[in-house]
Amino acid sequence: MTDNSNFSPSSEENQTTDFGFRNVNSKEKPSMVRAVFDSVAARYDIMNDLMSVGVHRIWKQIFIQELNPRPNLTLLDLAGGTGDISFGWLKRGGGLAYLTDINYSMLHVGQSRALEKGFVDNIRLFCVDGEQICLPDRSVDRVSISFGLRNCTHKEKVLKEARRVLKPGGKFMCLEFSHLIIPMLKPLYDAWSFQVLPRIGALVAKDRDSYQYLVESIRTFPEQHKLEQMMRDAGMEHVTHHNLSGGIAAIHTGWRI
Repeated sequence: MTDNSNFSPSSEENQTTDFGFRNVNSKEKPSMVRAVFDSVAARYDIMNDLMSVGVHRIWKQIFIQELNPRPNLTLLDLAGGTGDISFGWLKRGGGLAYLTDINYSMLHVGQSRALEKGFVDNIRLFCVDGEQICLPDRSVDRVSISFGLRNCTHKEKVLKEARRVLKPGGKFMCLEFSHLIIPMLKPLYDAWSFQVLPRIGALVAKDRDSYQYLVESIRTFPEQHKLEQMMRDAGMEHVTHHNLSGGIAAIHTGWRI
């Protein structure tokens, strides 16, 4: 477990963090994010299709391929929600997968999908806070987080915990919405994000505010090179990233050597 001896609840009393474009008290963000995903859990997969025009499925297949599933490797899937990464890992021949999420509603959807797909032998579901992972040091071969890191309050803690539980030679991978590298696409991307998506959220998920937050959380997420440095600061090595769809999303990779 992580040594939190230098961290006390009182140290967060006056700390703020982003919740979309708003600054909120760090202690309040987890419950606010939980409320968002409680609201959207049942329609999360449909909304992902609408938000990305289905392209998230291609991004996830690339991501799973780069995880390089093998029968003798163990995956910790953080913020795994409805299970796409864990299921893809198992379909491609990966070993034991820990499907985890801090949100019970999302994990419940993942559990239902696992039963429907017949994944019962090589998957374990746990409610896990990525800032305090309940696994021993050096216990898994891969740690993945897909479209979840931007919702974490203390991203640096998640990265340090990911490194802690990785075995030497283990790989961390993050798939996340990122920052466009093609300036001419920005006006169209902004119009889609801020004008169209919240309206789709209101129509399909009956929740405009949650999708407004999700759009804003993408814009406040660290840009590609800043996230790379955060991973290095967490102790990861050979850190790289590559952009998908012109930087709309990016895959970041780091190793524990």
